Amino acid sequence: MTERINIGRNGFILPEPQTILGTMIAGRPNFMALAWVTRVNYSPCIMAIAVNAGHASNAAIRDTGQFSLNTPGTDMVEVTDYVGLISGKRTDKSSLFNVQRGVLQFAPLIDECPISMEFDVIQTVDLPTNTLFLGELAATWTREEYMTDGYVDVEKVRPFTLTMPDNRYWAVGAQVGRAWHDGKSLRDTLKPDRSDG
Repeated sequence: MTERINIGRNGFILPEPQTILGTMIAGRPNFMALAWVTRVNYSPCIMAIAVNAGHASNAAIRDTGQFSLNTPGTDMVEVTDYVGLISGKRTDKSSLFNVQRGVLQFAPLIDECPISMEFDVIQTVDLPTNTLFLGELAATWTREEYMTDGYVDVEKVRPFTLTMPDNRYWAVGAQVGRAWHDGKSLRDTLKPDRSDG
């Protein structure tokens, strides 16, 4: 086995889920590529997103208190990348997608995305370069064609991910296991105390 090396303090989780952030700017929908997103609470469902303090989307969320997260499929790589390259301060991106409305006024949804979620901001944390917005889920939208046995099917959605700092997109690969299942044989063999983490 080779020696581990320290590659510095600019680390990233590999990979990160690629989404398109939806906000409202001056009464029009705006969209931005966003991969710094994660679920942080089970019930209620709360997601955390990190948005650069200088971005138009940051100001829009602060202004309205709402946002959407839209999950694009692999057929949307080009347009997803585009909305991350162009600032909403200078470019109207509202005509790029078929925009839908859900239950929230300021969380525009992208009809072309297999999954769209609407959030109300419940907490804001200012960081040195970014703002962490915690949003409580108001509604999740999809179509029956993306479901299997009552669940969203990753193979049907065909989401893609981002790796940084090499800045590449990746399709989701083959299933390699089952969560809360594949470790049971080790649990039963090693018989550790059952813990909460």
